[in-house]
Amino acid sequence: MIRGCVRGEVIENEPLARHTSLKVGGPADIFIIPVDLVDLQTLLIALAETDIPWMVIGGGYNLLVRDGGYRGVVISLKEIAFLEQLGGNRIVAGAGVTTGALVRFAVERCLAGLEFLIGIPGTVGGALSVNAGAHDEAIMNRVENLVTVRGGEVTTKQRAELDYGYRHLSLAAGETIVSATLQLSGGSAIEIEGRIESLLAHRRHAQRVGHANAGSFFKNPEGKQAWRLIEEAGLKGYRIGGAQVAEEHGNFLVNRGEARAADFIELSGIIKDKVREHSGIILEEEVRIVGEE
Repeated sequence: MIRGCVRGEVIENEPLARHTSLKVGGPADIFIIPVDLVDLQTLLIALAETDIPWMVIGGGYNLLVRDGGYRGVVISLKEIAFLEQLGGNRIVAGAGVTTGALVRFAVERCLAGLEFLIGIPGTVGGALSVNAGAHDEAIMNRVENLVTVRGGEVTTKQRAELDYGYRHLSLAAGETIVSATLQLSGGSAIEIEGRIESLLAHRRHAQRVGHANAGSFFKNPEGKQAWRLIEEAGLKGYRIGGAQVAEEHGNFLVNRGEARAADFIELSGIIKDKVREHSGIILEEEVRIVGEE
């Protein structure tokens, strides 16, 4: 039924390790790549008529899939990747656009305000879903409106209607981000590119970990830095199987090769225990953990 209702690619028993930045995770029962919004709407309507679980992934960053995989349908939005410049220093970006492509698109048009995204991997949809940010800036602060689809119905919401905060955007169950209109500022290409180079230099110095990772694994507790808490607990370089706390940055957990999702989950638990024992602070994962054991 599902295979016949979409025009996009449908793959059975697709290993999700191929679609996540940590390079771990068992197979999805069905992996679907809709070709456009209409295709996605058709798929979601069909899924609403079944009891089949489903989830959407972007670039597979900020995601840890357990070794047993996902029993249901995984939907990739990588084909919903349009970019358009509007008047008033605005850009419309599809959920499947990579953050790197979005930043380059803005820079080429001398539009400022998204430089902080440089070096943050993933897609626009993924960045919006967790309100990605850095250096005291976040993508939701640049959103004019957000287009979502739920059960086939498309809705446009203004930023004032949305509930969001630090690494958080609240959406209804089954609501999927399709695109966003972003309000930027006009600027000098030289100044914008200079800021980007400065941010990249900082990342090269602080976050070049050299192995597959999901970016920051834990959220920063209020007023604290997760990496510092982890390092102060003596965990830099700590390893379980193929999963390790990066030597270069305490909040990056890396795949040193042949890691299993179970290694990352065990390592995450040890980190939370040790940090709580050392500082009394309870860390919360920033990565989303899904799937079967």
